[in-house]
Amino acid sequence: MKATRQLHDLGQSLWLDNITREMLVDGTLRRYIDDFEITGLTSNPSIFDRAMRSGHFYDDSIRRKAAAGQSGEDLFIDLALDDLAQAADLFRPAHEATGGVDGWVSMEVSPLLVDDTAGSIAAAKRLHARGQRPNLFIKIPGTRAGVPAIEEAIFAGVPINVTLLFSREQYLASANAYLTGIERRIAAGLDPRVDSAASLFVSRWDVAVEDEVPHELRNRLGIAMAGRTYKAYRELVASPRWRTLEAAGARLQRLLWASTGTKDPAAPDTLYIEALAAPDTINTIPDKTLLAFADHGQVKGVMPVDGGDAEQVIGEFRRAGVDDAALADQLQVEGAKSFDTAWRDLLDCIAAKSEALQKPAPLRT
Repeated sequence: MKATRQLHDLGQSLWLDNITREMLVDGTLRRYIDDFEITGLTSNPSIFDRAMRSGHFYDDSIRRKAAAGQSGEDLFIDLALDDLAQAADLFRPAHEATGGVDGWVSMEVSPLLVDDTAGSIAAAKRLHARGQRPNLFIKIPGTRAGVPAIEEAIFAGVPINVTLLFSREQYLASANAYLTGIERRIAAGLDPRVDSAASLFVSRWDVAVEDEVPHELRNRLGIAMAGRTYKAYRELVASPRWRTLEAAGARLQRLLWASTGTKDPAAPDTLYIEALAAPDTINTIPDKTLLAFADHGQVKGVMPVDGGDAEQVIGEFRRAGVDDAALADQLQVEGAKSFDTAWRDLLDCIAAKSEALQKPAPLRT
């Protein structure tokens, strides 16, 4: 049995951490679905920036939309939602077969709204309405301004994928926002079923400390932080608060492992996929990591619900001088800045392409 199938049977959803128009056109995404049990995907500004700078797959659309007067963020959102609508339709069978648990695609609100709660709420509502797909998640970062936006968006009935989470504490804040939003819906007589995922970024931990800790600790912190968070996730699922909401018809906010491509060339290329095998979770995987896992990955067991040796490992990092609480905040800030940069670069790219594609072709002599 394929390793990807084993993870699927274990109860973990495998999503692709990528989208390009090329993979929609040439059938790559369809093949990933058929061959590797891919049942959803995630996107972010960096992914779209790379996609639109590669080749000419977006040129015709940019030319038409620019000629119709679209520009900037509005033009980008149209391009992105065109791609995501096609992907969402490919995942619709998985969405329907699982009663809406699986088969999702994700679109992020503008990173320029990272400190704007009201703007994030309004953008989430607009994007979801504009997407016109029942299996479209809107991504809001789990930052200080993002947490109240998550609660309000859930209350408004917008499915949310919480992004840029790095620690147990950040995860619990977003989970509480989700639960509170559902509780408010129940109190208002609204349907309690609004889907959500909470995305914990893993490998960035190991990149951040690789030059600061002994060799024997390399590539261990991200998995330990994931183990600590998984324990909190399992405790929440077993809590009276969640059981009450579940009995009322609420849907579990699933924990999603993000940033699971191996960054250290000396480490196994399937490191995080094998370590993060766990039921009732999602793992969103870059193409390269997916192909590696499908080729030679192994499912060696499942994550312990009690976190295993996570606290022991985190203690070793603390003794090596790593302040995990401070680093979690730093990683979230840096992640937001990187998406901000990618967003601005993306809009610059679209503006340049729009201008170039509107110029008349030179006369042939």
